Amino acid sequence: MSLFIKKPLSHLMAEADDTEKGMKRTLGAGALIALGIGAIIGAGLFVRTAAAAAEHAGPSVTFGFIIAAIGCAFAGLCYAELSSSIPIAGSAYTYSYATMGELVAWIIGWDLVLEYAVGAATVGIAWSEYLNNLLTNVLHVGAIPYEWCHSPFQVSDGGVHGWINLPALFIIVVLTFLLIRGTHESALVNNLIVITKVAIVVLVIVLGWGFMTTENHTPYIPEVTKFTNESGISHTFGGFWGIIGAAGVVFFAFIGFDAVSTAAQEAKNPSRDMPIGILGSLLICTILYILFAHVLTGIAPVEFFRTQGKEASVAAAINTYMTGYGWLGKFITVAILAGFSSVILVMLLGQSRVFYSMSRDGLLPTRFSALHPKFKTPYKANLFVMIIVGLFAAFVPGDVVGDMSSIGTLFAFILVCAGVIILRKTEPDLPRRFKTPWVPLVPILGILFCLLMIIGLGWVNWLRLFAWLALGFIIYFGYSKKHSKLRNMEENQK
Repeated sequence: MSLFIKKPLSHLMAEADDTEKGMKRTLGAGALIALGIGAIIGAGLFVRTAAAAAEHAGPSVTFGFIIAAIGCAFAGLCYAELSSSIPIAGSAYTYSYATMGELVAWIIGWDLVLEYAVGAATVGIAWSEYLNNLLTNVLHVGAIPYEWCHSPFQVSDGGVHGWINLPALFIIVVLTFLLIRGTHESALVNNLIVITKVAIVVLVIVLGWGFMTTENHTPYIPEVTKFTNESGISHTFGGFWGIIGAAGVVFFAFIGFDAVSTAAQEAKNPSRDMPIGILGSLLICTILYILFAHVLTGIAPVEFFRTQGKEASVAAAINTYMTGYGWLGKFITVAILAGFSSVILVMLLGQSRVFYSMSRDGLLPTRFSALHPKFKTPYKANLFVMIIVGLFAAFVPGDVVGDMSSIGTLFAFILVCAGVIILRKTEPDLPRRFKTPWVPLVPILGILFCLLMIIGLGWVNWLRLFAWLALGFIIYFGYSKKHSKLRNMEENQK
């Protein structure tokens, strides 16, 4: 039987209509926009902006944001069409199953596991670092002992070995149980965090505008040179490829709007709410990103971001160059903690929904598709994801994965864009409440922009992605192919 067997759209739509056994539809357009902003504004804005400016593009990191936003916009239009037409949990995995077949669906599902699980663990580790920053510099109560907030593979300058990263494990466990309690409750908490984050970002833009200097923005596009970071990896700094490299780095800042599509089965009116949620969150965050990057690089020179700690670079720039606004630097620390929390929340949500969908199809053990009898959430998938992500966050250093989440997401976007073109040909009569304009031009441009950003991430990340996919193939041919419900159903009908 073909490895590219497709899941009939009639099956998908039947799952969407199965409201009694399915998950609760509790999310409106506003909650979905907030969900997207909650995932988007976080580690990317507060950490990756300074890193991209220091290592790739200088002040022209704003152009990198624009390129990344254009690529996301093209992919977002494709996501909006598919999520409103096929309102099923699982995001790109589900769309690929219907358009390109089971093997491609498995590849993208396995790829999404990488994006969400590794991303959540990495941000959890960053959350732990900023918690210490809050305890030390804001609350002045002293830091958590080194051995209790670092992995066994890390050693302090004083020779202290880490044992376990308890704060990272703690936040992942807390947010997992919040998700099990219910998506609606999780969305309410996320809304409060989003309000806090957006307020702080706007304050930095408004107050920092008066502290920008012309010298820091001259030249706006630096001349081409080579830059080698602390890990010994060389980058092209400045010029066109410097901007492309920056786009690949800051693309991590946009990861999250696609997670909105994983909640399609919990949207009240998915045909209307999903496009609004996806495109609305993307538009709001793009405007804030460009303004924030312009102000940040105008406040401090590139050399400052190369020499200061990357995680604390925004707060450090405010404390150093914005005289009289030390309180804003403290608020930034609080905002970053809140931002990281909401990013972890949405990534855990997306990961568990992908597990849920793959389990319902038999590609993963069926226990992961079990819903809580009271809360109607995939609690077993949540708990399994909590264990995997928690172990990673507790015992592995945060810099191991690098840009893996970005390259995994870009790969998913490429398949979503291709899926729109294929579905227009194979299912021309499918009801589409939202239609991607100018097909196939928009999907093709989305594919090209994503490929361009993948090139900017470098060959090291390509090797890591191939290694992850190779492991996925072993699992697929060893387990998933034999247990596929669609495959077994067709064999029984013969």
